[in-house]
Amino acid sequence: MSEKAARQQARQLVAAYHEAELAELVAHVAGAIDQFRDGDLDPFDMDRVLFQYSRAAKELWKYCNLGNVEVAARYIREDPAIDWWERGALRER
Repeated sequence: MSEKAARQQARQLVAAYHEAELAELVAHVAGAIDQFRDGDLDPFDMDRVLFQYSRAAKELWKYCNLGNVEVAARYIREDPAIDWWERGALRER
């Protein structure tokens, strides 16, 4: 496989991973919106969910877009799954 083809394949893998993981993060928000509409979450809890989503999505974006795409693809293939939702959680002091 040529270097150009390998880079293209890596880009496709990273893009597919990013899309799938982002969809999972959006699903968390969708569930929280349903809870908010049902009265199970107050506005402050909903705000925390949105904030966690924002942090998690930024971490995911950095993982997928900063650095060498071939290295990112190798991490995606070889490393254990990352819980991006948990990565976005606020840490208690």
